[in-house]
Amino acid sequence: MARRTSRRPASKSADRGRGTLRLIGGDFRRRRLPIPDRPGLRPTPDRVRETLFNWLMPLPGTARVLDLYAGTGALGLEALSRGAGTACFVEHDPAAAEQLRTNLATLFNSPLPDGRPVPTHQVIEEQVSAFLARSPEAPFNLVLLDPPFRQALVEKESHRLETGGWLAQDARIYIETEPDAEPILPTNWQLYRQTRAGDSLARLYIRH
Repeated sequence: MARRTSRRPASKSADRGRGTLRLIGGDFRRRRLPIPDRPGLRPTPDRVRETLFNWLMPLPGTARVLDLYAGTGALGLEALSRGAGTACFVEHDPAAAEQLRTNLATLFNSPLPDGRPVPTHQVIEEQVSAFLARSPEAPFNLVLLDPPFRQALVEKESHRLETGGWLAQDARIYIETEPDAEPILPTNWQLYRQTRAGDSLARLYIRH
């Protein structure tokens, strides 16, 4: 996922290591991948990713992951590294989408070490609202939603996810917002965990 200057100012600490994404767990632990030089684009911090996947593990090989507003694809790539079977990344910026395709090809151009099948993956270069206006081929088990802040996008996209058939019965939905945001979410989404990370609030919901 991405951080963009339209959402929040980048701190000096956030600039360290800009230009690369480091995966922190799974098959590609410690692997570094390039990310495009785009204003405000940087991976979700390591600490946030580690916390999220501690909440989610174990991640089954049948898991279908949808990474919306993917940016660098940090969370979706982390899910694939940790064993998810399918991931779909939606990102409208051409440079970010192209680099994400390149990084996926780099990781999965050969069989996995233990002979497991290579997970399926695709990058959709499109606005999220247009993507969610369609019907899915199959529902997703994990959705990663980290849109630009202060545009009420979490509320809009969450209801599109719920009513559009995008979510499996017990889907997990990860949401990042500004700390003071209180979006009105579908009533069958139950808050499971949350953590404050700098200028953002990370929450994980379970659909019932």
